[in-house]
Amino acid sequence: QVDAQLPPLLALGAHLKNAVAVATHTDVFPSQHIGDLETPQAFESFRRVGEDLLRLYELKPVAVACDAHPDYLSTQHAASAGLPVVRVQHHYAHVLSCMGENRLAAPVLGVGWEGTGYGLDHTIWGGEFLRVTDSSFQRVAHLRTFRLPGGERAVKEPRRAAVGILYEILGDAFQVREDLAPVRSFEARERRLLAQALARRVNAPVTSSAGRLFDAVAALLGLRLATQFEGQAAMELEWAIQEVTTDASYSFRIESKQGILIADWEPLTRAILADLAAGTAPSVIAARFHNSLADMIVAIAERVGEPTIALSGGCFQNRYLTERTVHRLNDAGFAPHWHQRVPPNDGGIALGQILAAARAKE
Repeated sequence: QVDAQLPPLLALGAHLKNAVAVATHTDVFPSQHIGDLETPQAFESFRRVGEDLLRLYELKPVAVACDAHPDYLSTQHAASAGLPVVRVQHHYAHVLSCMGENRLAAPVLGVGWEGTGYGLDHTIWGGEFLRVTDSSFQRVAHLRTFRLPGGERAVKEPRRAAVGILYEILGDAFQVREDLAPVRSFEARERRLLAQALARRVNAPVTSSAGRLFDAVAALLGLRLATQFEGQAAMELEWAIQEVTTDASYSFRIESKQGILIADWEPLTRAILADLAAGTAPSVIAARFHNSLADMIVAIAERVGEPTIALSGGCFQNRYLTERTVHRLNDAGFAPHWHQRVPPNDGGIALGQILAAARAKE
């Protein structure tokens, strides 16, 4: 149940970890986990589940909500439904999902951190701070952007995300850093090609993704250069903390560009490189990195000034990050909220899409 009057609606979720939902009055009915819509079998299940939910609850939706990404199969299916379509920005849906679960009224500062989401500027978002109002949202801050050499390949090869952030702060000089595992994993000729692609901006999309920053740090620590499943590198970075107990963190910068706050991870990355050179244990670096991200969220919250905070997105499946962030926000006088029944990852997107569509129909 949510604290809003909802018209009959169908929400089709995202492309990965898909789940759909229907709504009417004050009730939202989510489906079971369907999965990634990358096979004919998964897509057929996705299509059938939506129809079954509408039939089960005897609903005739007045609109269908979907992700704003034009290439998602769920988005393309929405266009064929014969109903008005409400396209919802990915991280806005994440934050609304957390707000709906916790029955939060606007205004709220939403922290949407994950791997990939289609941004309003057509870049890859994923390290977002959104101020949600009664009717819309404003992107008030985000992580500093960098390029992902190889595009989609970088999602499965954290070493490419590491090269992306190294190029951002070192330029072509990253090629000689054979002391670093992700650089060493490429042959000299491959490094030159990566540098050329980054310089020419060829198949190297821009991202603000927190998930890719996790990947990059995991690769720098030598924990994971290529993955076998989504989130593997970030999971191993969290596990690397083990029994380390520390409040130490790395420094970072907060800058303002064109009215938007930028959380700059360059000082943090340079400190990690210095720790690696000094032989600091990966477990200690991992803990300091997580602590730094929690501090970064608090610093942005203090600059934005909204007392109520909603944490959503796949990065908040990370228990250490979530607990550390919640404690730090509480200590700083904020009221943090997080997911407990609805998945923080894309499995919870449909609830946020329902709430966004309801706002659009008011």
